[in-house]
Amino acid sequence: MQHVLTIDDLSTDQLASVLDDAAALKRAQADGTPHRLLAGRTLAMLFEKPSTRTRLSFEVGMTQLGGHAAFLGEDDSQLGRGEPVADTARALGLYADAVMARVDSHADLETLAANAGVPVVNGLSDRAHPAQTLADLLTLREVVGDAGTVAWVGDANNVGASFLVGAAMAGYDVHTATPAEFAFDDAVVERALAAGDATGSEVTVGHDPEAAVAAADAVYTDVWVSMGDEAERERRLAAFEEFRVDSGLLGDAAFMHCLPAHRGEEVTADVVDGPNSVVWRQAENRLHAQKALLVALLGS
Repeated sequence: MQHVLTIDDLSTDQLASVLDDAAALKRAQADGTPHRLLAGRTLAMLFEKPSTRTRLSFEVGMTQLGGHAAFLGEDDSQLGRGEPVADTARALGLYADAVMARVDSHADLETLAANAGVPVVNGLSDRAHPAQTLADLLTLREVVGDAGTVAWVGDANNVGASFLVGAAMAGYDVHTATPAEFAFDDAVVERALAAGDATGSEVTVGHDPEAAVAAADAVYTDVWVSMGDEAERERRLAAFEEFRVDSGLLGDAAFMHCLPAHRGEEVTADVVDGPNSVVWRQAENRLHAQKALLVALLGS
């Protein structure tokens, strides 16, 4: 049994295999080729935070694979009435073949994994978003190729942490630029550097957006105020003012964003809606990449 709570819970070989399978499943879906690889299987989906792409991509993905997804929102489980996370985990594992959870605390995700008795997938926590990273890497394969240089500009948040590690695992050179007070944790950087050492990728972290994007084939950003950070909104907006991705900073690179985007804050409208934007390809690839992950975890 394997859990995927962070992107490097997958080995480099497993990551490559999931991406290969995601590309094949994407072709099968486009061709109308049936691929009911998880017939009779059920995915329990536990959400403590709002979601559009994560919920729909997992739920539709299970349907296309011939299985079923059961949604439990914030008010739909006994967690809201004080049931311990471990007890909820045990119950979910009795009914479902796997659990996907979007939680406030990564520690709760670890408790789910320790007690569910079935594979647990992180659908977003405060520390990581590996499901998004799988879609990002599939998108990079399609628009950049198997090798290239990518830049992360903005907040060193959960999406950025997963992308930094995952891109290095996939063999891309990765350069980041964040405000000094919102930099990546040392542990995240160490994981990315270790991945880069294994694959030959160059990983640099810094605070200069121009330097980070100088050789980039793709530039990635995310919102400056993530869910849970609303209390410090004004402080964050002031700190990130020089990190907005506009057409001058982007240049000829592809533009990436996990969505939803705040036009006029982390990115200008002409960039996110412009010809170099691949944000909707990323959104679509959530479906195909997560289907491949579920097959890898549950397929016989």
